[in-house]
Amino acid sequence: MDPREHIREQVKESAEFIKSKITTKPKIGIILGSGLGDMANDVTKKTVISYEDIPNFPIPLAPGHKGNLFVGELENKEVFIMQGRAHYYEGYTMFGVTLPIRVLSELGVEVLIITNSAGGLNDKFSPGDFMIIKDHINLFFNNPLIGRNDERFGPRFVNMVGTYDEKLRDIAKMVSDEEALNVKEGIYAGASGPCYETPAEAKFISLIGADAVGMSTVPEVIVAAHSNLRVLGISCITNSIQKVGKVSHNEVLVEAKKVEDKFRTLIRGIIKKNL
Repeated sequence: MDPREHIREQVKESAEFIKSKITTKPKIGIILGSGLGDMANDVTKKTVISYEDIPNFPIPLAPGHKGNLFVGELENKEVFIMQGRAHYYEGYTMFGVTLPIRVLSELGVEVLIITNSAGGLNDKFSPGDFMIIKDHINLFFNNPLIGRNDERFGPRFVNMVGTYDEKLRDIAKMVSDEEALNVKEGIYAGASGPCYETPAEAKFISLIGADAVGMSTVPEVIVAAHSNLRVLGISCITNSIQKVGKVSHNEVLVEAKKVEDKFRTLIRGIIKKNL
């Protein structure tokens, strides 16, 4: 069998299983990052599907990623909400990490809001800030599009200019202003993890132009661009790498929990606007 057909079959099998459990066809997908998953409980008229029940779906192993797909309504808009994600450092392939994006696209999603917790590199950022991602730097040294391309998914060569949709970013900034959330904007660097950055690495990543660094998002955004989805990326800054010597994942989760209400206000405000 052509390996492209195998991938296609997995995506279709996952999508068909989800379709069998729901009666709606949301156009909006949201991925909730480390410590941010409780917002999924705001969904009404919901169906909750465990990732473990979805054929081929990668199961998150990191704390703070519950591994449930919520399908329902948020601010009177139909949504898919992924409560957590699998990571490359957990041993999944790039295809495995990004399969949920292929599945959401197959299910009809057109707008994808990707969130994460990240370490701040910009001196103007503090723990608890939110950063709208305007661009990214791929430090995974891998790419989910490597291999034979399936034109049914998207083109061989993907233009990454404007990947983070300007209109969606403007909506996020508008909500930030209206709600006095003081949201920043910047560049996200994605690296494989699971180690946190050494001081030398943090300095290097800052020097090449990143404002924040994390262990996810970039592969997902590449596949979203390949699938022609409109993307909005938001990082919750949970620690300042340049200022604090040591950090733990528990501290990341605690800091994300502190800004849970602000995060809800931001995401719900964005959804409420006409996407």
